[in-house]
Amino acid sequence: MTFHPLKIGVALGTLLCATSGAMAQQVKLMTGPQGGSWYPLGGAIANIGDKAGMKVQVLPGAGIANVKAIEGGKADVGFANSISTVDGIAGRAPFDTPAKNVCNVATLYPQYFQIVANADSGINSLGDLKGKSAAFQPKGNTAEFISQQALEVYGLKAADLSRVSYVSYTDAVSLMKDNNAQVFTLGTTVPASAIMDLASARDIKIVAIGDDKFQAMRKLNPGYTKLVIKAGSYPKQTADVPTIGYATHVIARCDLDADVVYKLLKGMVDNKADLTAIAKAMGETTPKMMAEDIGVPMHKGATKYYKEAGVL
Repeated sequence: MTFHPLKIGVALGTLLCATSGAMAQQVKLMTGPQGGSWYPLGGAIANIGDKAGMKVQVLPGAGIANVKAIEGGKADVGFANSISTVDGIAGRAPFDTPAKNVCNVATLYPQYFQIVANADSGINSLGDLKGKSAAFQPKGNTAEFISQQALEVYGLKAADLSRVSYVSYTDAVSLMKDNNAQVFTLGTTVPASAIMDLASARDIKIVAIGDDKFQAMRKLNPGYTKLVIKAGSYPKQTADVPTIGYATHVIARCDLDADVVYKLLKGMVDNKADLTAIAKAMGETTPKMMAEDIGVPMHKGATKYYKEAGVL
């Protein structure tokens, strides 16, 4: 039998391409619900992974669900909220057992816990909420959980308020406009469109959480960070307002190949403009900020990158 050299070369090339495709690293990335920023951010990271020779599958999810999925081995990488991840590591509710296979990859941008009151409500701190009405997010949401903890450090609980409505941002704004709620809490970036909507209809004030209460919140969950809502963020806001926050961050299975995490992280830094186009808050993010200790163990692949970048 005679073998044609050209045919052999073509056959080997085809075989090598097929083998290369079969060996491409498969990565499951949990994001957020469609309509939020996490899902399109996941698409951008999938493109980054593709450039690095990975096949990234983007899946919808949510902060708490993503921690559980990674711990259970149903996902490799995901977005999360720092305080929920810290609760997962500790095994606090809503987690049944401590998460032992969840590691931090990168802190992306801060989420601000914001307390907005009607200007004529007489509310200058959460300690003034006794006997007043409030609008919180539906139970199970991150900001609703923070609201309960914030009341706790002021010596209050929901039962001390005249009424608490657990509603969407849109419904909360409607309640505030009609004076059926005097205060509204939410966790998001600044400026929040819901607060801007409310401020277009009536005078508001942004309520501070002082340093003493921040320290008390940190004792409840070390994932909280201290943030400032800058003067001028909202209409008639003439002074900086201190508050608490947490971070949107990327997590991964601790036993995920370090090289995979290293390449994804490096790609995210090198292509930050692609992520900033989706989430403007990413514009100020630096490798040093991404490496911040938020109470979640750092993945070994991320540690390698941050050490090489000189920020760890």
